[in-house]
Amino acid sequence: MTLNSDMVLGLQQNLTLTQQLVMTPQLQQAIKLLQLSRLELAGMIQQEMEENPALEEAVEDTPEENRQVEKEDPAPATEEAVKEVTIDEKVRDDIDWESYINEYNSTGRVHTERDHQEAPNYEAFTSQKTTLEAHLQWQLLMNSPSETEEQIGSLIIGNLNIDGYLRASIEEIAESGKFEPDVVETVLATMQTFDPPGVCARDLKEALLIQVKRLGIDNPILERIISEHIKNLENKNYKKIASSLNISIENVIACVNVIKYLEPKPGRKFSSEEPHYILPDIYVYKDEDDYKVVMNDDGLPKLKINRYYKESISNGTEIPKDAKAYLHEKMQAASWLIKSIHQRQKTIYAVMESIIKFQRDFFDHGVAHLKPMILKDVAEDIEMHESTISRVTTNKYAYTPQGMFELKYFFNSSIKRTNGDAMASESVKEKIKDLVAKEDPKRPLSDKKLAALLKEDNITIARRTVAKYREMLYILPSSKRKQF
Repeated sequence: MTLNSDMVLGLQQNLTLTQQLVMTPQLQQAIKLLQLSRLELAGMIQQEMEENPALEEAVEDTPEENRQVEKEDPAPATEEAVKEVTIDEKVRDDIDWESYINEYNSTGRVHTERDHQEAPNYEAFTSQKTTLEAHLQWQLLMNSPSETEEQIGSLIIGNLNIDGYLRASIEEIAESGKFEPDVVETVLATMQTFDPPGVCARDLKEALLIQVKRLGIDNPILERIISEHIKNLENKNYKKIASSLNISIENVIACVNVIKYLEPKPGRKFSSEEPHYILPDIYVYKDEDDYKVVMNDDGLPKLKINRYYKESISNGTEIPKDAKAYLHEKMQAASWLIKSIHQRQKTIYAVMESIIKFQRDFFDHGVAHLKPMILKDVAEDIEMHESTISRVTTNKYAYTPQGMFELKYFFNSSIKRTNGDAMASESVKEKIKDLVAKEDPKRPLSDKKLAALLKEDNITIARRTVAKYREMLYILPSSKRKQF
């Protein structure tokens, strides 16, 4: 094989100009901070304070402490030693500030002072709750069981779910401990007499029958309805029950009224699920004819850079090169964190102000006056990207004169009205909720009827949309809302 003399093999260099978005670690941190909830932010700040020695909490002295310091060590106000460290100190010039500023630039000042107006009290003092397992174990031991009975009882307790139902068969319990099934059955029958009534039942029928027995009600019809017609009870098909048992509808309704007071989940009151309290990120107060936005800074420490490390670098002290580089790195990280937190608060503040501007009628008059709004509306108003608005409004809550709302709540789709106006989907849900609340319990409104009533109010939506909104509001269909 021969090479043509015109063919030249070699390396060539070409210069090509391209644009590329570079996500610096600092910018990534700022984005991460935006989407954190308030509790997550507090945890992250605490972790950073533990890991970064250049970061510390700024503790405000009381007036008495300030006067004591002045007496013991008077110093001029201009002395460099007491100069407060600013955010921008010790930040290198090679940081990608342009990307940061373009993404998170916002205007306006943020109120972070503690507001002295009356605020909701979120403190809750609760005693330690007794678990269902401990409650049953105590009752088991009070019966002076034999060693075998105690072992079987412990196995039964260990196989209960959070509602107090036994989720293992007699055979499985007997097999696991090499016990006789008859002995397991006897122990189970004893434990089904324990408190709460209905505990250790194997299904809903058994739980309800145990409760009826505990109440001392001797009614064969009631027991047959529970044993044979659970599905018809769920669907409120009382006519079928009456026909099947050859009794009047009045007798069925009388039995149903008794069943309503029984507990379908015997272990409910011993639930170990703890309530989750929501702390608002923002307070919105009515101030004469305007609204005031105040950031909630309770529980969030005010950060500053450690003065000792700053002075160690700035006063020319001879320190090892590695130590100096380490201090520079930690001080830069501290500065970025402080700036990012401040920018986060400014962005949330700006978003809330914009929401108030668009939803003024809601803050004045309530949910029925909520207007359709999308992320793009606020993004264009405060000149930020929609993705930023989405991060800001996730897991952030505002305490307003109308109640507590997640910021995402104010962004909802538009429903066209026959008169040409638009209405927020949340307002339509509120109207459906009001219509159901005012309906005749004996003749509940069907989804078709609800759609017709909404049309009379110039709101045209399909029946399936009404059904979807009703399910989102956890409202049962008309057939299950009917009262006899």
